[in-house]
Amino acid sequence: MPQKYYITTTLPYVNADPHIGFALEIVQADVLARWHRLCGDEVVFNTGTDEHGQKIYRNATDAGIDPKAYCDRYAAKFHGLREALNLTYTNFIRTTDEHHVAAAQEFWKRCAAAGDIYKARYQVKYCVGCELEKTDSELTDGACPIHPNLPIEARDEENYFFRWSKYGESLLAHYAAHPDFVMPPGRLKEIDSFVRGGLQNFSISRLKDKMPWGIAVPGDDSHVMYVWFDALVNYISTLGWPEDEATFSDCWPGVQVAGKDNLRQQSAMWQAMLASAGLPMSRQIFIHGFVIAEGQKMAKSLGNVVNPYDLVAEFGTDAVRYFLLGGLPSYEDGDFSRHLFAETYSARLANGFGNLSARTANMVERYCAGRVPARQPDRFNTGGFWADYRAALDAYRFDEAMRVIERYVTSVNQAIDNEAPFKRAKEGIDVSPFMYQIAEALRHVAVALLPVIPDAAEKALAQLSMNVADVCLPSDLAWGRLEPGAAVCRGPILFPRLEAK
Repeated sequence: MPQKYYITTTLPYVNADPHIGFALEIVQADVLARWHRLCGDEVVFNTGTDEHGQKIYRNATDAGIDPKAYCDRYAAKFHGLREALNLTYTNFIRTTDEHHVAAAQEFWKRCAAAGDIYKARYQVKYCVGCELEKTDSELTDGACPIHPNLPIEARDEENYFFRWSKYGESLLAHYAAHPDFVMPPGRLKEIDSFVRGGLQNFSISRLKDKMPWGIAVPGDDSHVMYVWFDALVNYISTLGWPEDEATFSDCWPGVQVAGKDNLRQQSAMWQAMLASAGLPMSRQIFIHGFVIAEGQKMAKSLGNVVNPYDLVAEFGTDAVRYFLLGGLPSYEDGDFSRHLFAETYSARLANGFGNLSARTANMVERYCAGRVPARQPDRFNTGGFWADYRAALDAYRFDEAMRVIERYVTSVNQAIDNEAPFKRAKEGIDVSPFMYQIAEALRHVAVALLPVIPDAAEKALAQLSMNVADVCLPSDLAWGRLEPGAAVCRGPILFPRLEAK
């Protein structure tokens, strides 16, 4: 029986065009979704758009358009990433969808029934950029370190609150019982320390006469839900919750991919809300970081983001996907520059996998009449290659998974240089045994790259007369699956050399 695998990104806030930080998040999720499909799992892959809140209301008002029309415009740009980045998500949820609105209201009712929602007056410092309350200790020179160019607002009003303080001990117990709940481990230590410092109840509503763009609070039309309370419910509303209990129970809890700035909201606020509603906490959260090469944080509010559409237009989809996975560290902030991007493209794709694919097909065509020769034993420790690759993916170390592939590619390319089959063939030596070994090695590389750079990997398999639809794990991880006698032909150059600029 196929296993259910549910993975979701956070929902990007539609107050600006898509940026490369979210592209990183959704490509990581797509790799996991593709890998699990190859393993035979039934995958539900969710993404979408977060569309309520003060930032969107202000931006729409300033632009003189209806907030929903404003959201429609930006939601289309995020949905367009499906083609631009070759994504395979199954669900695209918008928090303005009618079903999500109803699910968020039901979720509120369940938290209220648990005694975890109450009304109180409060005074607070608030960052509109984060849509979060801020303590003095979280501010740097009176400003939010994440949105330093936005003023901190002083608020004094009556709102509904969630009893977050009630769930500190249960959160700590859950972290202790599930050491892989938050990945990487350093983020788990960070959220554990935060919760141990004491949780403060937080506001979960806004006065409608001040901020009308939101989901109405059940039983009180004078308030709308705080955007974080509303948006987080998408992870379960997309599964048909609360009506479709069968789908929900089959898929939940799942894996959430989130940016590191969402650590508190995803791994403490949301988990406490789930417990309040009587639902299981989500199984894992993976947190990443992203900065520009100069060491400055990349952020929409700072105006220094990189548009993924521009990168795709310049380098191609597969090159962008590979850089996001293999050109950046998975467990810490990564640098971005076009120079680094071009360097990664040339060294690891054009001179690495692309070169291996081209020279293998060329030699088999030349020395074996374009046919796969008889099977030969493995000389590249392919079993160890797959063990290392799977271990890296299981730990969400996408960068290490790429290093595993690169080391294997290098070993095959070096073997070709050492064996020099072009010289041996001239001397009348039969090089067909070696041809099988490098062709079969190329097949393994292409299969490993199917979740990562699917278009190029599929073309490499096609050179070996293999249809990607027929790839099935774990059988295709075994050595010797390449069929003797199958046609081998040169295809298009996978990664053309970059022109010097």
